[in-house]
Amino acid sequence: MGQVDLGRYSNNNYVPGGFAKRILWYIFSRVFFKTFFPFPSGLKLFLLNLFGARIGKSVIIKVNVNIKYPWFLEIGNNTWIGEGSWIDNLVKVKIGNNVCISQGVCIFTGNHNYKKETFDLIVSQVIIEDGSWLGAKSIICPGVNVKSHCVITVGSVLTNDTEAYKIYQGNPAKIIRDRVIEK
Repeated sequence: MGQVDLGRYSNNNYVPGGFAKRILWYIFSRVFFKTFFPFPSGLKLFLLNLFGARIGKSVIIKVNVNIKYPWFLEIGNNTWIGEGSWIDNLVKVKIGNNVCISQGVCIFTGNHNYKKETFDLIVSQVIIEDGSWLGAKSIICPGVNVKSHCVITVGSVLTNDTEAYKIYQGNPAKIIRDRVIEK
């Protein structure tokens, strides 16, 4: 049986952006995003765009939101990001139009290879398609595609791609019923 040796861990091959850019983002992020002061969403959207994000119209970002690297973030129109959400985007996270990301949602793009003694970093993008709703405290794992108009219920852990217009619940999240949207 092998053993993990974290002393041999190295993610030197992962370079998410220049050092100065990352330091500047950490400062702006701490002041304007990871705070309970209610800076207007317009200011936050301006800063995200300044740092390379692609942001649509009428996006609302609440207080105490953690965005790892905005240059790996794309958000469509009319999308909401709730208080205390964490977008840990080591690689691209694409969020569609009319998406509701509720309070405390975690979106992860990175993990570690538990089969390697060096515990190598593994990254994989996340896509959240139009009209989806991620319930409070839900977790979206690396590489997942949340298809159009899905609902991920409160506290659920999504480890695999979904089907469109379905409601998922649990850990791991499973389909519990269809999502029917009334006019």
